[in-house]
Amino acid sequence: MRKAFISPTKYVQGEEELNNLGYYIAQFGKKSLIVGKDEDIQRVSDQLAYTEDKFELEFVNANFQGEASRGEIDRLQQLFKENNCDSVVGLGGGKAIDTAKCVAEGKNVVIVPTIVAQDAPTSHSAVLYHEDGTFDDYAYFETSPSVILIDSSVIAKAPTRFLLAGMGDALATYFEARATRRSYSNVNAGLPNGVREGVAQDAKGTNAAFALAKLAYEMLLEHGQAAKLASDLNQVTPALEDIIETNVLLSGLGFESGGLAAIHAIYNGFSILHEKFDALHGEIVSFGTICQLVLENAPKAEVEEVLAFQKAIGLPMTLADIGLDNITYEELQAVAEKALIPEESIHSMPFDVTVQAVKSAIITADKLGQAYKER
Repeated sequence: MRKAFISPTKYVQGEEELNNLGYYIAQFGKKSLIVGKDEDIQRVSDQLAYTEDKFELEFVNANFQGEASRGEIDRLQQLFKENNCDSVVGLGGGKAIDTAKCVAEGKNVVIVPTIVAQDAPTSHSAVLYHEDGTFDDYAYFETSPSVILIDSSVIAKAPTRFLLAGMGDALATYFEARATRRSYSNVNAGLPNGVREGVAQDAKGTNAAFALAKLAYEMLLEHGQAAKLASDLNQVTPALEDIIETNVLLSGLGFESGGLAAIHAIYNGFSILHEKFDALHGEIVSFGTICQLVLENAPKAEVEEVLAFQKAIGLPMTLADIGLDNITYEELQAVAEKALIPEESIHSMPFDVTVQAVKSAIITADKLGQAYKER
């Protein structure tokens, strides 16, 4: 059996760590293209100026337009070449990070999240969008980012909603890795189709990845509430540090090397209704976790443990929580059909799943969440 595990070269997290960004950039050269929204760059402009001066670097502002689109990536790659840059820094949220990965094509890229709303920073993949914000495709690279650098002081000052969304995304990690493990399905750590002809691409998850996925769940239950309180108060505490690591490192390695299953496929199904709601990725994934547990007919105690955690910290538990309380039968059918397309991760479940089963799981999960909220 062929197994694979993939991870970034270095992960660094701590208070005021952004002041040391230049140390990690300097290993590639003296000039770096920085990809981030203006407001995110402004939030940390003092730290960027400090590290730029201390390590005698030059940042070239990409003036990122906000969308991880092919046109924007082409523009920034040209800017990278024209300015003779040595590396790329992706600073901010998911789209800036994914754009930076694509501009660098996975090489000499430093990822600096200013929020921890999802677990993509560590991965060797990126999501591409059309100019209008609709989904385009996935991009895969031969390696994961060179450095992940997280300044926990910056994260503590960000809106708590993003931290909670990250916990919602991390909540799925163990359950999807468990399903993938039970079905002996392939994981994303293997080479994606078409990357290199003639090289074996199938790969199963490792014991290490599953252990990290399980630890992510345990950390959420143990420290999630305390981390939310710290974030509400804009304070860095050990609990917040633990959940930052959980949202990014444990969940990131856990999903990519442990596997995805029904939860993220259901998220992708809901994405076709993106114009009807403004829920974040991790918020929808939180509700999708209950959907997968219903599909699995998971033990009552396990379902209630997840619901209790969601209720305690304020994660979505119902369709209304993600803005879809008025979903129609036709829309629900379309969501389920999208979740079941051949290339979706739902086929990593250890049993066959049908469109009707997905619809039933969504309806039942919604009612379970409603009932638990009323307790």
